[in-house]
Amino acid sequence: MGAAAAANCHPCMDFHLAKCDELGIDRDEVSVAVKVGLMVNRGAENAIRKKARQLLGETAIQD
Repeated sequence: MGAAAAANCHPCMDFHLAKCDELGIDRDEVSVAVKVGLMVNRGAENAIRKKARQLLGETAIQD
C-alpha cells in the first residue's frame, strides 16, 4: 500500500487493499503504510521541484 501510494497508482491501491482485507490486515496498519508512501512521494516531489527550479529558474516553477 505504501508503494502504491508513493506511485500514485489508483488501481494498485484498489488491488492491494483488497488483498490486505483478504489477509485480515488491520486498516490502521494499512493507514500507516499509506502515510509512509505519501511521505516518500512528498520527498520525491520536493526534489524534482528543486531540480526544475535549478534548470528553469525560481519564478518558472511556482508552488
